[in-house]
Amino acid sequence: MPLEVHAAVSPRCVTICGIEFNIPPQLLWLHGELTGSEWLETLAQRIERLAERWDLDVGKCFPGANVSFAAPAVRADGSTVVLKVQWPHRECEHEAAALRAWAGKGAPLLIDHCDEEHALLIERCAPGTYLADDPSVDPIAILIELLPRLWVPAGEPFTTLAEESLGLAHSLIRIRTAGYYSCDTLLLDAAIEYLRELPDEQGDQVLVHQDLHGHNVIAAQREPWLVIDPKPLVGEREFAVAPIIRSAEFGSSNDDVRYRFDRLTAELDLDRERARGWMIGHSVAWGIDSAPHLLAMAQFMHQT
Repeated sequence: MPLEVHAAVSPRCVTICGIEFNIPPQLLWLHGELTGSEWLETLAQRIERLAERWDLDVGKCFPGANVSFAAPAVRADGSTVVLKVQWPHRECEHEAAALRAWAGKGAPLLIDHCDEEHALLIERCAPGTYLADDPSVDPIAILIELLPRLWVPAGEPFTTLAEESLGLAHSLIRIRTAGYYSCDTLLLDAAIEYLRELPDEQGDQVLVHQDLHGHNVIAAQREPWLVIDPKPLVGEREFAVAPIIRSAEFGSSNDDVRYRFDRLTAELDLDRERARGWMIGHSVAWGIDSAPHLLAMAQFMHQT
């Protein structure tokens, strides 16, 4: 299930390279996580070591970065890049491997990475406008063009969709047994069934981005649009459209959801029933704790 961002506590100021460094406010919620405070306490030192390792002049953290530190940086040769320092957690575990697998086709190039510091040096995408924020383009057409380029054959080290789905199903079963949930019981039962049964008869196994939405696609120069922040799994193509179907930034009405579902499945030649099942199962699993809008869209798809 996705990470929840909680209310921030007061910021702390540390020194890096002799310059005052304030921990970005959007990262302060990590103080409430088991390993978050320790990571925040060492963040400035990590950035300093990485700046020395890669000879970087590091700028301010991007405002949209709320789970990792991500900032523009300038290399010694004057080229611009992005430094991303990850708070280590399961969802970001294979981000570098996904970028390497895509090799710049539909995603930023991975320039370098440091496992020890959980850090990536990535191609800078300018102007960096979110797809969700550009009213001049057809976002679904752009995603339909991007998705097949991301669907490269993959295996280890990525988590499989089957493994992920069964884990989500078990989490939902525990929630149902405890009786603490806010969605319709029939919807919850359907989500559990989809997550348990769909993995058994999948199509070709490719690399999929389980959090592909309008704020994880940004405008660039090398290509018009590039996909960022991969949360990679290896599974069938039908799963890959689930996060787009529920992307509220493209419209949250029932008509909007149906339009995205119909268009994505038709133009990408996907099995409609399997895509529908993945959307329901995954959206309930990701939404049951704190995202009622995901449950509402899953409920609509369940009833149609």
